[in-house]
Amino acid sequence: MTNVIETDQVTRRYGDQVAVHELSMTVRAGEIFGFLGHNGAGKTTTVRLLNGLLEPHAGTLRVLGLDPARQGAQLRKCTGVLTETPSLDERLTAEDNLRLFAAMYNVPRAEIRPRVRELLELFDLADRAGDRVGGFSKGMKQRLALARALVHRPELIFLDEPASGLDPVVTRHLHDLILHLSRVEGRTVFLCTHNLNEAQKLCRRVAVLQAGRLVALGTPRELARQIKADVHLSITIHPEQVDRAVAVLSPEHPTTLARNGDGDTVRIANVTRDHIPALVAALVQAGIAIYRVEHDEPTLEDIYFALHSPAENSP
Repeated sequence: MTNVIETDQVTRRYGDQVAVHELSMTVRAGEIFGFLGHNGAGKTTTVRLLNGLLEPHAGTLRVLGLDPARQGAQLRKCTGVLTETPSLDERLTAEDNLRLFAAMYNVPRAEIRPRVRELLELFDLADRAGDRVGGFSKGMKQRLALARALVHRPELIFLDEPASGLDPVVTRHLHDLILHLSRVEGRTVFLCTHNLNEAQKLCRRVAVLQAGRLVALGTPRELARQIKADVHLSITIHPEQVDRAVAVLSPEHPTTLARNGDGDTVRIANVTRDHIPALVAALVQAGIAIYRVEHDEPTLEDIYFALHSPAENSP
């Protein structure tokens, strides 16, 4: 798979303060890539570096095959950026905002009108196309800002907290649109967020930034293995075999019981994924009938806080 972003030991300072320290990572074409970190972790600085708005003090970057520091103007024709607080001209209509931005990005004149109509339909704003943006809700403004970031058909889209302040219905619609961009249109989405549920839902891979340093990179499952996160295992067995199952499992694993209709469930806490086959095999060898085995994977939130130091997490 082609990499659209490659950074190697990238460092950026503001005076004596290091905002990004030796950042090395790749982002693949067509994926939704989560870039996670507390406020001040270096996410916004990284986005500015990747778009050629800042130059690194050390290291190298390639974005869409270009050097952002030297070819920033050319690169920005191929990227779209949605900031956390997007600026729209509230005196203009939704359609005029998109037409103005299309002209700024040199979209061919003959393509502007159909492209604007397409985006207004996609973002459910067609019936408000002629209304001034000043009267729009926050959710409508956010959708319009995302449409504006896409008007020139960028290959790579940077989204900074796109669902910030939106209600659950609008957030769900926005998430569906982001998934559409990746899965249907094949665009790459670089999602900066501290909303871990949002990242869990949308992103296949994530990077975790802490004080400008990359502390983890991979899929949530890969990160769970790296930090050796535990899972909770539930095994449904025949009611008459509960005591026997507990006797087999309890020497090494604490168990609690919960009755669930047709049978009983033995729940085992703090089990690593690698232990699950051996536990199931031990029950089978003891002649215990197993009806269902379920395990709760650690969430991205579990992983995120496990990666951060206790001192940083404390109030």
